[in-house]
Amino acid sequence: MDKKTIIRALERIALLMELQGENPFKVSAFRKAAQTLELDSRSLSEMEDPTKLKGIGAATGGVITDLLNDGESSLLKELEEKVPQGLVEMLQIPGMGGKKIAKLHAELGIETLEGLREACEKNEVQALAGFGKKTEEKILKELDQLASRPDRYPIWKLEPIVAHIESLLHNHEAVSRASVAGSFRRTKETSKDLDFVIATTDVPAVKELLKETLDIEEMIANGDTKMSVALAKPERVDVDFRFVKDEEFVSTLHHFTGSKDHNIRMRQLAKERDWKISEYGVEKEDGSVTTYESEAAFFADFNLPFIPPSVRESGQELDKLDLLDELVQLEDIKSDLHMHTTWSDGAHSLEEMIEGCLAKDYELMVITDHSRYLRVANGLTPERLREQNKKIKELQKSYPGIHILSGTEMDILPDGTLDFEDELLAELDFVIASIHSSFSQPQEKIMERLYAAISNPNVDMIAHPTGRIVGERPGYEPDVEQLLQWAKEFDKIVELNANPYRLDLAVNWLERAQELGVKVAINTDAHHLDHLRFMDIGVRHAQKAWLKKELIVNTWEPKQLLDYLARK
Repeated sequence: MDKKTIIRALERIALLMELQGENPFKVSAFRKAAQTLELDSRSLSEMEDPTKLKGIGAATGGVITDLLNDGESSLLKELEEKVPQGLVEMLQIPGMGGKKIAKLHAELGIETLEGLREACEKNEVQALAGFGKKTEEKILKELDQLASRPDRYPIWKLEPIVAHIESLLHNHEAVSRASVAGSFRRTKETSKDLDFVIATTDVPAVKELLKETLDIEEMIANGDTKMSVALAKPERVDVDFRFVKDEEFVSTLHHFTGSKDHNIRMRQLAKERDWKISEYGVEKEDGSVTTYESEAAFFADFNLPFIPPSVRESGQELDKLDLLDELVQLEDIKSDLHMHTTWSDGAHSLEEMIEGCLAKDYELMVITDHSRYLRVANGLTPERLREQNKKIKELQKSYPGIHILSGTEMDILPDGTLDFEDELLAELDFVIASIHSSFSQPQEKIMERLYAAISNPNVDMIAHPTGRIVGERPGYEPDVEQLLQWAKEFDKIVELNANPYRLDLAVNWLERAQELGVKVAINTDAHHLDHLRFMDIGVRHAQKAWLKKELIVNTWEPKQLLDYLARK
């Protein structure tokens, strides 16, 4: 159990209480407890007893104790069962907080998005105090946008589900090999459903594991070689499990990874040899069926190099085979230049993040906690940043195996100024500038803000350059072409934020960055040790843009990167 998980549980309890119209003082107590933990720079391991902190009472302390002892909270579980799911779904509507939703529920009995629409169409919502006609019209507009969203799930919603299922399968004694397939394996930003291929000698045992462990809402199909289910949480997602013999695993995985166009090209290659590709193997001209130990062996049988799943899209990847050697691979990554600690809104201490990066065999890392403007993230004041800078320099002596750079993720303020003075920025090894506020400003103003940052000699990188969240919001919609031109002009880095929430920049802009020769950093923006795993997603996203290693600064040797940073 880590501090961030406890904070989220307390905030979730407060939200659910608010949705059911609970006493505001109770709601406030849970939010205050979450804030108390958030503002304490220590990790759980450094605290003697978090329930004794000022600001944490008996009720909130009891939840913390439950989480520490049992890994779950009975109160949170009870609230999630009690509060209608439709009320939680209403939080997707911009401007609709817990209090407003609770009022709609209490006074109009609204429990679903459909019920909310009906009430708005009958002009019942505008009659409530605190709402009005304009609010009602805005709700209807937002409901239309929700309804028009494609029936696909963003990668960040699916990623924890995939990680959980793969962990279950890889730890089961009856499973020899298992992998997610389909569009998720190809690192598409959204997927309609999930597919898993499982090699096992005991299908009933694996089925039983899945039935007992997963939150299954509906059993869609249950055959000897395939089981299809609909998972209930976090929302309904259809998942297909295909059970195969170990020798069939590679062919089945390739087949169900796709894409359709990739498979068509491969079948054309097979036909030229009088072969036939199926999910069971490759049938040769003499009628024998060849199976493979790996996908690399499968492609080699066609005299092809291994083609990463991320680029198996249009079929044209088979015409770019000479570029495959230049594609970035996970093992090429030598550093992570964007992460957070308990000094701001991260879940782990400086030492824990250093150990996490060492475990990844990184040769360089940068600590980039938030700047003071982002108060909700416990952003660092100049005094605290200087204190942290000093602490990092001291820690470097204890960790000679990795370069630990002192940095910041500094806000570009709404008025176009930067959150820290140049004098302070010059003391740091690495400066990230990013926008976290006033997304609705005109593009001209957004670009003024970005120019102020990218033209500043002390700024090294622009983080998550568009502010998008995959499948949820487009961000602040800058003129990305102009931003990339500036990055080229001022020799600055643009970020590929590997967090699946963001994957920012999008593939088309990464392709343009490469055309211009703009430097790119793939970073996890880790707020938790577990987030360091996002580097794999970021690398695969970069592959989709056919991004070359030479432009990705965290594939560089530390000396090359340090020399580049020393230019300022």
